[in-house]
Order: sequence, then structure tokens, then C-alpha cells
Amino acid sequence: MRDSPRLFMDPQAYPQMQSGMVIRLEADRAHYLGNVLRLGAGARVVVFNARDGEWSATIETLRRDRGEIRLVHMDRPPCVTRGPDILFAPLKRDATEMVIRMGTELGVGCFHPVITERTNTHRLNGARLSAIAREASEQCERLDVPAIRPIRPMTDAIAHYPADMQLFVALERLDPTAQEDEIPRARPGDALLIGPEGGFSPPEQAFLRRQPVTRVLSLGPLVLRADTAAAAGLALLGAGIRREPAGGD
Repeated sequence: MRDSPRLFMDPQAYPQMQSGMVIRLEADRAHYLGNVLRLGAGARVVVFNARDGEWSATIETLRRDRGEIRLVHMDRPPCVTRGPDILFAPLKRDATEMVIRMGTELGVGCFHPVITERTNTHRLNGARLSAIAREASEQCERLDVPAIRPIRPMTDAIAHYPADMQLFVALERLDPTAQEDEIPRARPGDALLIGPEGGFSPPEQAFLRRQPVTRVLSLGPLVLRADTAAAAGLALLGAGIRREPAGGD
């Protein structure tokens, strides 16, 4: 574990990072460093994003909800996480937050909440889920924070899914021999689809099997909770997914 806290710096809110630059902290960042971690002037912190990479910095000033840090040097160059996307039906609050947290740690590129026949809720707290994704990125040492798209019907999401990508669908009680490969060959840009509590309805299963972009995926002989299935599926598809320099093909 790092000795210094890591803070994500939104590239849309800050200029290009350079050695010696002084950055004014947002109120919640200053509060976290000063009141939660009880750090003071001179303490080392690490700041990062996919555009600028990861930088060592020192605290210049810190008072309640105000503070400034000075960039010292770049520790890691910019890179993006080239992992699969995930389409998932929102679950109960804690389970949905777990999907966001575990998915971020497992390299998800983007989260796509979708509405299915058995979806528990159609309302999400986007600000809270984005904060969870940011905190997970800070903890797991990735340089980017995955986006969380607005919720929409599953059929609409699949209709707009790129024809040259693969959408892996985790179906319950699937014969493991029904999938083509023992370990799926996922590529950056492919996605995993996880159903709601109670699984996909029979009409939805039939619809998914008819789609040219979908590939059925077995997660084993047991029926998993939806949040467990998300973690298991992402771990399976994560083999071979990589990090690349920002702007790489």
C-alpha cells in the first residue's frame, strides 16, 4: 500500500500538469487531506489522470476546505485502461455500488446501466456512483476513471452496440460446453452483459440469443448473485486486456 494518498484530478477542471505547477484543491479534496487524513503543509500526495499521468506533489497550504499542492515530478506516464465495458441491470443500492467498485478495480472501460423486465429500479444516483468509481480508481492505482452512462432499455443499448464488437451474455443454467471457447477471447471494446436479480426473462433470453453481436458465456454450474456474476464475468474476460499509453490504438 502506498504511504501517500492518491487523488484523481479531473482533466476538464485543471490545466496540463507541469513540474512546479501549483494547483488549488477542490473543497472536498482539501477536506479529505486535512480533516480526514490530518495532513499538513509539506506532506506528499500523488495526483493523477489519464491525460497527465501520475505525479508526486507536496501540500503547500491546507486550511479547512481550502488548499494548494505543488507538482514535483511525473511518476508514471499517461495511460488508459483497455478493459471491457459492462452492461448491467441496476440492483439494490449496495449491490449496484459493489458492481461499480469491483468493476473499476477489474478494469471496466465504461458502465452502461440497462432496464430489463425484472430490473429492480430505474433510478440511479449518478453523482454517488461516479464518486465510488473515482475512489476505486484511487485505491487500485489505475490512472483513468470509468464513465457511467445514463440508464436506458437493454434492447436500445444492444441495438446501438457496435457490429464489430462482441457482447458476452452471462446466462444462468447454461451448459458450459455451449460456449465456443473454454476462455473467451475478449478484446478491448467488447462488453459483458449481466442480468437483474431473478435473471433474464424467457423472452429476453430468446432475444439475446438471436442477436448477431452476442455470445453466450458460462460462469459455471452454480446460480450466482448478480453482483457476484459481474465480478466473475469480468475476471474471466479480463485475461489479455491491457493498459495502453493515452492515445494508443
